[in-house]
Amino acid sequence: MKTDLRIHPVYAAMGSTVFERMSALARERGAINLGQGFPEGPAPAPLIEAASRALREKSNQYPPSGGLPELRAALSRFYRERQGLDLSAAEVIVTSGATEAIAAAVLALVHPGDEVILFQPAYDAYAPLVRRAGGVPVSVTLQPPHFRYPMEAVRAAITPRTRVLFLNDPLNPSGTVASPQELAAIARLCIAHDLVAICDEVWEGVRFDGAPHRSLMGVEGMAGRTVKIGSAGKIFGLTGWKVGWLAAHGDLAVALGRVHQFLTFTTAVPLQWAVAEGLGMDAVLRELTTGWAASRARLRSGLEEAGFVVLPNAATWFLCADLSASGVPLADAEFSERALLEAGVATLPVSALYEGEGAPTHIVRLCFTKPDTVLDAAMERLARWRAGL
Repeated sequence: MKTDLRIHPVYAAMGSTVFERMSALARERGAINLGQGFPEGPAPAPLIEAASRALREKSNQYPPSGGLPELRAALSRFYRERQGLDLSAAEVIVTSGATEAIAAAVLALVHPGDEVILFQPAYDAYAPLVRRAGGVPVSVTLQPPHFRYPMEAVRAAITPRTRVLFLNDPLNPSGTVASPQELAAIARLCIAHDLVAICDEVWEGVRFDGAPHRSLMGVEGMAGRTVKIGSAGKIFGLTGWKVGWLAAHGDLAVALGRVHQFLTFTTAVPLQWAVAEGLGMDAVLRELTTGWAASRARLRSGLEEAGFVVLPNAATWFLCADLSASGVPLADAEFSERALLEAGVATLPVSALYEGEGAPTHIVRLCFTKPDTVLDAAMERLARWRAGL
């Protein structure tokens, strides 16, 4: 029996994700891993205590499939107070991480033959999920250094078959944020062409520009045609907890809940209790952001001292370095491979997050949510290795 003939063609020839490959190599080689995005160091103690207390004192049995009522209510309050969004608790569905939320949204909204606008670079789960649902990904390329949204290209990409538009804001890997003018322009196109926007907003709480996050859902005319996706893993730096959520209005939320119940049904309930508490811990949220901002500044300084040109960013756990502007005579994929094997530092080639033509090949991404000693060691290794190129 040829197993590959029995596997869906979307997955038959697919390898591991670039994140998994780079992290596996880093573990194998004992390299410093600045490639995959996760914080190192102690977790916020109040969140750990909340989870521990929930394990001891709360129910450890199934909550409702849509999520623990207390967490759904906490998310409703969180978004009303911080982003001015009018979402009821019933319009929030808790998922096992944001990737499950993305899958649920795609399965609920994409019909066979539907075209889906994807801005590149993109999280590498988007396109396979669209294809598995029978949809057709249509790429619109964003270019460094500012990764602005080319509205004429977006208009040209929309056809009578276009049904959904994906928006990742703040944008991974660049850490850039859509301007109010860009959000308004995207909203006008969605309204004019009757599109639903799936908004991957997992980095909404990881901002360093002092500006509050503004969701596309909050733009006039978008409330009923937006699926908003969030992540406790990003807000609290607890990526292994895998607590995410979907938010949408009315019948759209009902449909998303129906899909979710047949994906994971529910998510670890003690962690849901802890996240519900954590969303009200303003001091913890400020402390996390302050710590990450200091690490961001440390990595930027180290990269610049080593001669790398660092792109501007306002959000996420990542900085991007421009190899061409830095005088490094390597494409990003070769740089990342050699830096791991020869310098012992894992980075991410940004071209791996593009599909189709037009991908830049001179940008690498580095994660800064690491202890100071780790960042300093990584910069020392990269600087020494680069000097020998």
